[in-house]
Amino acid sequence: MAFDIDVIRNVYAKMSSKIKKARKLVGRPLTYAEKILYSHLWDESIDTIFKRGEDYVDFGPDRVTCQDATAQMALLQFMQAGKDKVAVPTTVHCDHLILAQSGAQKDLKNANKVSSEVFNFLESVSRKYGIGFWKPGAGIIHQVILENYAFPGGMMIGTDSHTVNAGGLGMVAIGVGGADAVDVMAGMPWELKFPKLIGIKLTGKLNGWASAKDVILKVAGILTVKGGTGYILEYFGDGAESLSCTGKGTICNMGAEVGATTSIFAYDESMERYLKSTEREDIVMAAQNIKEDLRADPEVYDNPEKYFDEIIEIDLNTLTPHINGPFTPDLATPVNEMKAKAKSEGWPTDIKWGLIGSCTNSSYEDLSRAASIAKQALDKNIKIKSKLGINPGSEQVRYTAERDGIIDLFEKLESKIFTNACGPCIGQWNREGENNTEKNSIIHSFNRNFAKRADGNPNTHAFVTSPEMVMAVALSGNLDFNPMTDNLISEEGNKVVLDPPIGDELPSNGFDCEDNGYVEPPIDGSDIQIKIDPDSKRLQILEAFSPWDGKNINNAKLLIKAHGKCTTDHISMAGPWLRFRGHLDNISDNCLIGAVNSFNMKTNFVKNQITGEYGPVPETQRFYKKNKIDTVVIGDHNYGEGSSREHAAMDLGILE
Repeated sequence: MAFDIDVIRNVYAKMSSKIKKARKLVGRPLTYAEKILYSHLWDESIDTIFKRGEDYVDFGPDRVTCQDATAQMALLQFMQAGKDKVAVPTTVHCDHLILAQSGAQKDLKNANKVSSEVFNFLESVSRKYGIGFWKPGAGIIHQVILENYAFPGGMMIGTDSHTVNAGGLGMVAIGVGGADAVDVMAGMPWELKFPKLIGIKLTGKLNGWASAKDVILKVAGILTVKGGTGYILEYFGDGAESLSCTGKGTICNMGAEVGATTSIFAYDESMERYLKSTEREDIVMAAQNIKEDLRADPEVYDNPEKYFDEIIEIDLNTLTPHINGPFTPDLATPVNEMKAKAKSEGWPTDIKWGLIGSCTNSSYEDLSRAASIAKQALDKNIKIKSKLGINPGSEQVRYTAERDGIIDLFEKLESKIFTNACGPCIGQWNREGENNTEKNSIIHSFNRNFAKRADGNPNTHAFVTSPEMVMAVALSGNLDFNPMTDNLISEEGNKVVLDPPIGDELPSNGFDCEDNGYVEPPIDGSDIQIKIDPDSKRLQILEAFSPWDGKNINNAKLLIKAHGKCTTDHISMAGPWLRFRGHLDNISDNCLIGAVNSFNMKTNFVKNQITGEYGPVPETQRFYKKNKIDTVVIGDHNYGEGSSREHAAMDLGILE
């Protein structure tokens, strides 16, 4: 049975009448995204036509989700709200604070030791306020959400930019800052500028080495990292319906990399299959009566150019595998062009590591397709040339994959199986033996590949592709390997051409799991006490910022003028800094250390306008604060976009 099924049934019971009213109001057919937006208005009277890209609108999301890094600040804020329980279903997932190093068992044991204070805090707050808690090792937040909580036609916000992954199950799911999440948890409306819409029509069917990942890698190349800002990407067409549910999730997940508000697919048979396979047939039954409401009106599909602000068309029949990067996820290169591209750009082609996993590509289908390539290597005695690491998406996926022999195939290739967690994707990776001064390349199935993101090394060239392409490239050890035309050499010296990957959309024997890692909150948690050590280096009780005095700021000094992308990755970096996410003063020591100074093109190296000396950004700002000197920061592209927008804002606040 699905979690919170009564909430879902209540959404469905009201949806048709709300959509009918909205359709009459706007006087035209509605896209699927519009149906969900209008049916989730805070003001249920639905009497205002909203202008896309202009009007700010209050919404009432159905649920909230938080990962352990951003949940700390969100829950510290919620504790000040004076509420006994959260107003909407909410979950906390421990997936960010687990360092990938030795392998799943040792790494999880180490995380539970190093971050026990934080995990215990999150669990106790969750139990007190009626929040579902997923223990360390249970899985990556967005895979767990897809398996357990996402439902077509719903609206969810989450304290992670890749909350958008749930669009693969027909949900408007949007990444927000912690304060936004706290508003909804406290029973208040959530404000959003009414999004514009890009319709992406998919025709045909994937074949050969092409995958769902290549769809979004292609889209990223078209839209760039800022082309989707302010838009919902709505996928449709026969090609969209041919994709698996988890494949749709992959595409929606990386919509964050083009700046999109979210991405979404209409409800279809692949979603039904996925819901049934994950034991949520009650949602399928509930959706039966409103199926037409869980997709755009027919007129939209017949004449999409009338209803979307922009249209993109992609033919899946001719789509080829892509490898995007380095240093940005929108630098798209078809695999058959990589040899020439890598040579002309001077990219190191020797691949040191291949990494499969992250919230983007860690489903059962992803692992099974990569495993089909691993099996060919074992059968034909091909030795892998690069190191390989695997992060399963959830304990349910890992357990089932182990039962079905998939994990064994990877282990026979001497792969390192990491914890069911984010790991290298967010910089939680202790990569040993690499010199930070030498150029090197890695290839992964993650979503982001900004400089220093995976391993903290500015010289690591990270490339993004599908899990099966990661497997093939890792076998060859070369970035420019094209499995459709190039040979591998077996230990006997034989030339081997790899067959295209195959895999199961869903496990034929169903999913299985002994302990999924979920902790149900008690009905009444009022007696639970939350204690925070005042000397803690990890957690800090929040105190209100000083209010603005109403006066203009004059004669401020420039702290930094950023050059190029300045996302939350640049403003409040992850990796080792994640351990301070619950301690605002300590984490502020990472403020803007990843931003490039436009005056010298260096990171974390700015001029003190008083002393004339150069130093780190946080240290320089603390000097200004101590001497009561006002400062200003000038951003650049994509300023403040990303998962850590709460800290990106509050770090600067506490340093003021």
